[in-house]
Amino acid sequence: MTRNACVLVTALGLLAAVDGQAADAQPKPKAPPRPPAVGTIVTGLEPKAVEILKAASSRLAAAQSMSFTAVISYENPSTLGPPLVYTTTNQVSLVRPNKLRVITPADGPASEFYYDGTNMVAYAPAQQLVAVAPAPPTIDATLQAAFDMAAIYFPFWDLIVADPYKDVEPVLKTAFYIGQSKVVGGVTTDMVAYVTDAVFVQIWIGNEDKLPRRVRAIYLDDPSRLRHDMELSNWQIDAAITDDTFKPSTANAKPVEFARPDPQPPKGAPVPGKEASKPTPPKSQ
Repeated sequence: MTRNACVLVTALGLLAAVDGQAADAQPKPKAPPRPPAVGTIVTGLEPKAVEILKAASSRLAAAQSMSFTAVISYENPSTLGPPLVYTTTNQVSLVRPNKLRVITPADGPASEFYYDGTNMVAYAPAQQLVAVAPAPPTIDATLQAAFDMAAIYFPFWDLIVADPYKDVEPVLKTAFYIGQSKVVGGVTTDMVAYVTDAVFVQIWIGNEDKLPRRVRAIYLDDPSRLRHDMELSNWQIDAAITDDTFKPSTANAKPVEFARPDPQPPKGAPVPGKEASKPTPPKSQ
């Protein structure tokens, strides 16, 4: 090998060594953070999650009137083991503080509920049966009265009370922010999970309009972990709703009494486990 060739090889070797040292000196990119392991327990109230829940609550509480569609799917056990899914559609209209209508076609008999500030009416159009009773002066109190008298419960109860966050705050144990979704409700939503004494909930809330678009719930005392899913759409906030909306057409219906379908204890006896402020939702609606 000639002298010049030896010099060239030596120079190339030194250059490679220098390049290697320079590469080693460059900061290496950090590995992305690892997600929590499956089964990791998240506890406490995350400020961002609470902020999103409060913003949705404020938007709903400020509405003097609203209407929306709630499509609810809920699981019931089958004789084979795996659950079956049933569905209801609820067309909801309300005017604060004392008017509510819920029209409910279902995988089963349809039902209608009316509250005009004076009376509440439950109507079964297929059977032509109607129950009428005096009602309290607010939507919140009427929801409670309907549950107490006839086990009438609406899965969107928490969304139509006067102050949704105030209603859930006393029993809120955990709340955390999950992230954003761009596939629910046709808008960008913020996903939040929260836990009370009774239920684990995941909710999708519009990032801009602060309206709920989907709610998914599992009751903690249910060993089967049956799932309840509610899609919310067709929101109309503060649109005009006439008083006629809350007047049913039941002229040919047979009057019946409001009554609960489940056996009741003797009059005056305490009801075990009953909460004073709010009903324990049934496992199927």
